[in-house]
Amino acid sequence: MNIPRILLAAAALLVPVFPVLSEEKPLRVGIVGLDTSHVPAFTKIFNDPSAEGDLAGAEVVVGYPGGTDMPASADRVERFTEQVREMGLEIVATIPELLEKVDAVLLESVDGRIHLEEARQILPSGKPVFIDKPLAGNLPESIAIFELARKHGAPVFSSSSTRFRDSFAGLATNEELGEILGAATWGPCSYQSGTPDLFFYGIHGVEALYTIMGTGCQTVARAKGPVHDLVSGTWEDGRIGTYRGIVRGKAVSGAMVFGSKGAVQISEPSSYANLCREIATFFRTGEPPVSEQETLELLAFMEAADESHREGGKPVSLAEVLEKARAEAAKLLE
Repeated sequence: MNIPRILLAAAALLVPVFPVLSEEKPLRVGIVGLDTSHVPAFTKIFNDPSAEGDLAGAEVVVGYPGGTDMPASADRVERFTEQVREMGLEIVATIPELLEKVDAVLLESVDGRIHLEEARQILPSGKPVFIDKPLAGNLPESIAIFELARKHGAPVFSSSSTRFRDSFAGLATNEELGEILGAATWGPCSYQSGTPDLFFYGIHGVEALYTIMGTGCQTVARAKGPVHDLVSGTWEDGRIGTYRGIVRGKAVSGAMVFGSKGAVQISEPSSYANLCREIATFFRTGEPPVSEQETLELLAFMEAADESHREGGKPVSLAEVLEKARAEAAKLLE
């Protein structure tokens, strides 16, 4: 059967097209939100003339300052904007202006409460977007961002740099460790008014916990104190994973992985370079290194921790937290 070419062309228009940037093509990157130390750090890595792999040919070229009344933003946006201006970035006054000049976007605004608002402006462009932690100001807004990304065919991913520690890569095949049966992570923990407690800084340790344990957590219980903030999750196969936030005391970070044959302790610091390499590959391929499912589950883990605290430390179902959040996200998109 011969199908007219015009019909084939029309059918092709119905298939979503995700932007894929070839390795040969220079990659122009823009930053939205110049109020975090990640901005000059990431710019230095992307713009390193000796960069290799997918980072080669990638360059941060323009930034939009943004900023909010959150102290972590208001007190730093001018300083970091000036730093990247001195590194050669063009500074623009609006997100639409930035989008005209780039192939991909780093959404770096330190205040997660405005990420959905900024994503509403960015995602219709269809350009790939990395959204720095936290993905949004809460779980419903995070779900809404993924829905908008799907609607506009814009690849999106979000992650803490802790996920890409070199020592995490070989855990699944570590013969001395064996099958991973549980894990404990810990790190500095400070809170920011207006977002769930762990979204601001605890997310680093929770991201590490999920890197080790994977998805499948069913319930979360929390004991919040003035020195430590302890969150315990029970996975569907009976494994237990914990995150200990260090509220007061020396702010160290690390992980202990418990296996069927042994245990491994990890104290390796996070790597911005590893994260930026993953971002550059994502910008080139449109394939996120972290799934939407895992990102939303670890955010639900943190939302459930808040709910557990409100209920006096009782275990809270992640499935119920996600169900409620999806209903709220639908309202945000109406």
